[in-house]
Amino acid sequence: MQLTSITVMLKVSLFCRPQQLPQGDVSLVAEAGRLADQAGLYAMHFGEHLLMGERPDRYPFGAFEHDPLTPWLDPLIALASVAAVTERLRLSTGVLLGPLRSGVLLAKQLASLDVLSHGRVEPGIGVGWQPEEYEASGIAWSDRYRLLDLTLRSCRQLWAEQPTTLPSESGELDRVVALPRPVQERIPVLLGLRPTPRNIARIVEYADGWCPVRLSPTDLAAGVADLRAAFAAAGRDPDSLIVRTQAPLILDEDGRVDVERTMQIAGPSVAAGATILAVGPTAGCRDMADVASMIKRLAEIAERFDDRGGIA
Repeated sequence: MQLTSITVMLKVSLFCRPQQLPQGDVSLVAEAGRLADQAGLYAMHFGEHLLMGERPDRYPFGAFEHDPLTPWLDPLIALASVAAVTERLRLSTGVLLGPLRSGVLLAKQLASLDVLSHGRVEPGIGVGWQPEEYEASGIAWSDRYRLLDLTLRSCRQLWAEQPTTLPSESGELDRVVALPRPVQERIPVLLGLRPTPRNIARIVEYADGWCPVRLSPTDLAAGVADLRAAFAAAGRDPDSLIVRTQAPLILDEDGRVDVERTMQIAGPSVAAGATILAVGPTAGCRDMADVASMIKRLAEIAERFDDRGGIA
């Protein structure tokens, strides 16, 4: 099904959980990306789990909606397949588990994807919520924030001028070279962390934006205000702050996403300071024509959003 190109005013990222595509066929993720690209959506992203433990009840953001036997694609490999069939769509994650990859590996993966996509990488990075994923990787759960800092610092160094000095667990490595460098002068990194003072400092030091999960518009506005103030205090432009927030999904009687009502409910989050709205309209779709129809409707509504979160 061919879609006409649409100029979208509100930046919308298609939160496409591959396992929620028709018949649970995760291989359709590239086709979903192609449809989002044709419709003019800003980005596509999905999350990561290396494995699932036995305690989904520990999910800190409400009920965890996925069966433990749900398949989870590696997000960067999946995004590479999306990059091959798209031209403008930004390639993101929501979130990639940063501490489970070494900084040199993650820097290489994201730089490679940026080169192959001609500069379209915009990763969301966090620490996750399952200790089992850390234990399986031979990493202490208690080390996750220290390793996140090391990974992010390494990425920034390896994406800059070469040769460079690389921080490592055993000290610093001088005059190392890691090529290719990204196409983008600065890969915009979003951090999916709670807005504590320490995490706000992390975002200011290493990142370009914030991608929180399931915050109320009031809490979102408070976090945005704190981040803008921290950006200004650090000499960074507060208006450059990227804020991606997820729209709560409203389902119709057939179990499919009601795009109109979902976007209406998301309005207050846009007014609270979100610059990118994450919407996942593929749940309940019967086939890819249904997915295409939902994506097209999403783009049409996004075009009518104003800067106060209202729909014209």
